[in-house]
Amino acid sequence: MRDLTGTNALTGSDTLRGGTAATGRTTLTGVRTAIRRIDRATPSERDRSVDALRALAILGVVLGHWLVTALVADGGALRTASPLQHMPWLTPVSWVFQTLAVFFLVGGHVATRSYASARARGTAYGPWLRARAVRLLRPVAAVLTLWTVVTACLLVSGADFGTVRTLVKLALSPLWFLVVFAGLTAATPLLTRLSPLWPLAVVLHVDVIRFGFGGPAWLGWVNLAAGWLVPYTLGAAWTRGELEGRRAGWVLLGGGASATVVLVTWAGYPASMVGIPGAAVSNLDPPTLAAVTFGLAQCGLALLLREPLRRVMRRPLLWAGTALANLSAMTIFLWHQTSLMAVTALGLLAGRLPGLHTTPDSLVWVAARVAWLPVFVGALTLCWFAFGAHERGPRRPTGGPSRVVRVHRGPGPATPKAAPHA
Repeated sequence: MRDLTGTNALTGSDTLRGGTAATGRTTLTGVRTAIRRIDRATPSERDRSVDALRALAILGVVLGHWLVTALVADGGALRTASPLQHMPWLTPVSWVFQTLAVFFLVGGHVATRSYASARARGTAYGPWLRARAVRLLRPVAAVLTLWTVVTACLLVSGADFGTVRTLVKLALSPLWFLVVFAGLTAATPLLTRLSPLWPLAVVLHVDVIRFGFGGPAWLGWVNLAAGWLVPYTLGAAWTRGELEGRRAGWVLLGGGASATVVLVTWAGYPASMVGIPGAAVSNLDPPTLAAVTFGLAQCGLALLLREPLRRVMRRPLLWAGTALANLSAMTIFLWHQTSLMAVTALGLLAGRLPGLHTTPDSLVWVAARVAWLPVFVGALTLCWFAFGAHERGPRRPTGGPSRVVRVHRGPGPATPKAAPHA
């Protein structure tokens, strides 16, 4: 009897393990098939470095916010803080993760190519702009709706007004980027031939008046458009074929970095390329000349990385991840702060947790915050499942072209006849 029972138990256990292993192999096979399908469906002439740069820019912004944004539990309220306040030697972190200039560079390149392609197909400006605006702004409705409801619930429940204001400001802070980006996209036909030197000159004059002659602080907001217009028009120059050689990348990298060093060292600009709570001047809010020159250096580095990225993106796994990240770029950007706050709020149920609710003033906090990053990723993944459909839009008919594999041509100047869909 014992032998029979033992045999049955062993057989059942083996069957269970075999079934689990078979399921795992089936899942792995399905993933590999999907990866190969994305790779094969991508036209050979697509410039995969464009997608890689955009994915890296989004990743930099998200990680940067998660690493330098702290919500400190102070009694019954939450207040914002930054490790850069207490540990200024961490300032180089802001140089790595403040990557918005690269996003505007890629955005200008893709938009000007897309507009040239639309003109070549006979598509008018109106339908072209509507298609791009819907893709860009569709995910915003979900964010605004959710936070309208959350804000109302918090205020009705008697939550501290300062806490509510802090949470809403953080959650909706990515929208300033979308407003500027949407405006530049709408102006693309006027910007296709504009030299980046013109908006750079505007930023220079605004800062001279503002800081050199004591001009009004509100004048700095002119740079919100002019500052990001610099990398956007660099993207248009890329489309025109003016930045294909490595010399352009080195000039931008060397010139931008040198100018930034001079501005920080001798002109009194902050070394941090992100805002620090309580600081008298922020390089980002609104953009300063130092932020723009730093962005030029980043754009130069991005141009130099194009060829290495093209080689790396030939690997199907890396390309599939990059393509999917691009497909969800706006969802990731819009919801990453909400994910941070959701984890922070739920964590309060367990008490004041290190790296989540404590003052960011030590390496212990830094280590704890890094340990929280996978939890933030998990929360963002849930947001992606819940709200990603707002960016992806209606499901396409079977066999229709996918946004993941739409074409960006490889290196070389674009002409109206050869300009691809973007």
